[in-house]
Amino acid sequence: MVRNRRVGLMLGVGVVAMLGLAYASVPLYKLFCQVTGYGGTPKIGAFVEKATGAAAGRIMTVMLDANVNKDLKWDFASPVNTMRVHLGEEVLAIYTARNYGNVAVTGTATFNVTPFKAAEYITKIDCFCFTEQRLEAGQEMPMPVSFYIDPEIMNDPNTKDLENIVLSYTFFPSRKTAAMKTGDDKG
Repeated sequence: MVRNRRVGLMLGVGVVAMLGLAYASVPLYKLFCQVTGYGGTPKIGAFVEKATGAAAGRIMTVMLDANVNKDLKWDFASPVNTMRVHLGEEVLAIYTARNYGNVAVTGTATFNVTPFKAAEYITKIDCFCFTEQRLEAGQEMPMPVSFYIDPEIMNDPNTKDLENIVLSYTFFPSRKTAAMKTGDDKG
């Protein structure tokens, strides 16, 4: 009887541990990707690494891509499609978002860099994608992102010949907005 109780307790602890790990895995994976640049996720930084030597004169083309999920009644675009960026130079790209719906909506942006191998060399200093964005009905707002391309990209044999990088954002309704919409649909 004691053995059965011990086995049951061990199974219960195992189930609770698995649930806890499953719950924590998404934020931990997101943090891992931001720190390492894995999977096309740019790093987040606070300072710019200046280019020296051959990298100092190197210029790359950054294409700015903007997308909106079909459930979000927003227009989202960049007035500039491409930027010429010097390695190690902090640049500011400004996107614009407009809520064309009749109610205030909060959105959240996901970001990606392609080719994926370049992601670890893109460091964002500040970005609208770090927080949720609320737009009132009819409101238009600039969405700035400040970033630089790490000059170390020249020392990586997989990226030293890259000339073009795509910085892509997709806006989705925030969880709060999606939950309110689901609640409205039920009633």
